[in-house]
Amino acid sequence: MAGLTDFQEIPVVDVSGLYGTREEQAAVAEKLRTVSSEVGFLYVTGHGVPEELFEGVLGEAKRFFAQPLEKKMEVYIGNSSNHRGYVPTGEEGGSVKALLPDGTEKPPDLKEAFDLSLELPADDPDYLAGNPMLGPNQWPPLPGMTETVNAYYDATIAFGKVLLRGFAEALGEPADAFDDLVGRAPSQLRLIHYPFDSSADDAEGIGAHTDFEVFTMLRPTKPGLEVLNAAGEWIDAPPVEGAYVVNIGDMLEIMSNGFFISTTHRVRKVAEERYSFPLFFNVDYDVLVEPLPRFVREDGTNKIPLKAGEHLYAQTIQVFGYLQRRLDAHEIAMPEVWVSPDEFGRRAVEASSTA
Repeated sequence: MAGLTDFQEIPVVDVSGLYGTREEQAAVAEKLRTVSSEVGFLYVTGHGVPEELFEGVLGEAKRFFAQPLEKKMEVYIGNSSNHRGYVPTGEEGGSVKALLPDGTEKPPDLKEAFDLSLELPADDPDYLAGNPMLGPNQWPPLPGMTETVNAYYDATIAFGKVLLRGFAEALGEPADAFDDLVGRAPSQLRLIHYPFDSSADDAEGIGAHTDFEVFTMLRPTKPGLEVLNAAGEWIDAPPVEGAYVVNIGDMLEIMSNGFFISTTHRVRKVAEERYSFPLFFNVDYDVLVEPLPRFVREDGTNKIPLKAGEHLYAQTIQVFGYLQRRLDAHEIAMPEVWVSPDEFGRRAVEASSTA
């Protein structure tokens, strides 16, 4: 059985075959199977998403983040009931504070973001019923931003559905096995801005983590992303022109019962200005994700089944300050079933090897 390796670079996979013949699709699926089980990260080319759509969302991000703070705070994420809007510096970090080597508290990364997801109307039944991750987006009054960003979102989601078929085959399932799981999924797109930071000096960043969803499709503008291999080494994953950086998320790790790795990664602090656009591709909120029968082990050492949306919501609560304040005030509650982030990625591999 494959497992996380001491990889030294991130492999490149041309997935154009997913749009081709059955033989071409199967060949790509085999490559995805190998990379997903040994690395958990890959560069994807041949995706078919027009480059002008990415240039458009990059332009809108620059326009939005160039505004004064008070203008951006008009769409503060804390004004939203379904986790949409502007995320100022210091909002993320969770209840566990990072410490510097001398024991003092580490200051927050100089990072701001704008979060959005599937656009649903304000009278959507799930939103009105209180679903914490579905509903309308919160948009600033910048002409053209909504249309441009949604065009990129829709194209990347469409490619994600094709890629999901490749992963289904990589897991030994029919290509369409997961098609019905993606109808109104809370797949989030983040527009992230790391301003120029003369004090960064390539310092180690905080936030080593796995991603909570099925997989992530990322377009960054500058280096900074690092991936943790089996030897505990941080491997650089700089941008490759025109390619998505794709990584396995927690849900695929559960489906494969740990055969696919939700690889731990972080963003290293760099001095230069950087923009990053991860789209976290997910299945529908109420989908119960559990190990596929072919991966279930008789000794009972299997991944815990989780509802996709509840896992996402639980982990989001632990990261965002405004949600922690709502939790402390008993305005919201944690899902009944949730697990520690240590259940995924390299930490999970280490735990299973020492059990």
